[in-house]
Amino acid sequence: MRVRRLRTGLVLTLAAALCPALPARAAEVGAGKAGDLAGPYGERLTIDERGITLTFPDDAAKLRIGGRLQLDFGAAGLRQPGLPEPFSDNIAVRRSWIESYLTLGRTLELAFQYDFAEPTRPISDAAIGWKGIPDTILTLGNMKEPFSLDQLISDNNTVFTERSLADAFAPARNFGFAIGRTMGNWTAVVGVFGGNVNTDIRSEGVSAAARLTAAPINTDAQVLHLGVSGNYRSLPRNEAPLQLSARSEAFLFARPFVNTGDIRDAASVGRVGLEAAYRHGPVLIQAEYIRTEVERFGAARPLSFQGGYVEASVVLNGEGRRYALTPEYGTTYAIFSGVRVGDAERVSNGGFGVFEFAARFSAIDLDDGPVRGGIERDVSVGLNWYPDRNVRLMADYVRSHAAPSAIAGGRTIDADTFIGRLQFYW
Repeated sequence: MRVRRLRTGLVLTLAAALCPALPARAAEVGAGKAGDLAGPYGERLTIDERGITLTFPDDAAKLRIGGRLQLDFGAAGLRQPGLPEPFSDNIAVRRSWIESYLTLGRTLELAFQYDFAEPTRPISDAAIGWKGIPDTILTLGNMKEPFSLDQLISDNNTVFTERSLADAFAPARNFGFAIGRTMGNWTAVVGVFGGNVNTDIRSEGVSAAARLTAAPINTDAQVLHLGVSGNYRSLPRNEAPLQLSARSEAFLFARPFVNTGDIRDAASVGRVGLEAAYRHGPVLIQAEYIRTEVERFGAARPLSFQGGYVEASVVLNGEGRRYALTPEYGTTYAIFSGVRVGDAERVSNGGFGVFEFAARFSAIDLDDGPVRGGIERDVSVGLNWYPDRNVRLMADYVRSHAAPSAIAGGRTIDADTFIGRLQFYW
């Protein structure tokens, strides 16, 4: 069995393993409630499942340091003979983060996230948010563009180990400025973005993005979420060519199953996304459709691609995923959070943890005109176990069909994949 990038996560693995025990130790040496250390000037240090938090008197400032570690392992089989090995490694660190959040008063939030397992884009969020206007957040920095419910949900809280095939169209993180506002059960976010801070914010053109959501039903028992988002990015003529691709929904695949190849005459990319979700108690149903249009220089006709998914999950012995309209900063409005583990369910308290079952169908179409990127359809089923508040074990089975496939020389490819993940987050 081959292993890669494990060394980057060893320190975080140790910290994560110790995290559930830290509050008890803090209670032994501190004063006040369990997990608190009181300072001589009124400051308070709290160590719990959310990490390490230092709070100053009168809420003048609060600093929180957290992290996450995701270790993936699995195996895959290709049904067609004569094809290369699907996995270059059977175990890999998916994410190995350290993150910090500094709150100043009630109006200013600074965030920084660094992923030691990401060789090319280690800086994730690096942003400052200002909340001086009621129900409004202004954010500057590297953050997610406001597009796609699936993409905006935290990596800690995705139902499956990977997002759907349609996530290939989501712009993800770039450097820019965004304004978001909550209006009752409505949210609206708009922003202007350049490139990613890890590469060159000037090298990928300029993007304008917007997302509008509504929750006509929003109670503790039920949530109905509807949303639409749009994104338009102009592309510089002499920079790297545009390429759209997707691998089967597992991080360990060495190559994408479908791939447009280099689109060297791409002038702009326009995206429109529709999203809907319904939660009733522990059951959550979620779906999206994304259409992407690529304008080209000269007289070449535009290219059209599309993708989408529908998924359902049920928390078997716990509360459903909560709906959060407003973030602390940035563009992640109107999303669903992770599964909560109650005190009675915690393994550390003698419980059995919380279990969640899920199923998903997703598809992506990268065929249009002269571009034969392929069409892929995936069916996934998964089981998540939350033994404690900052630990998750995941197991997914993915059945993939792609035709034509980028790794099969234009032939059809069928794959059966098992992916597991051990996740710590604090």
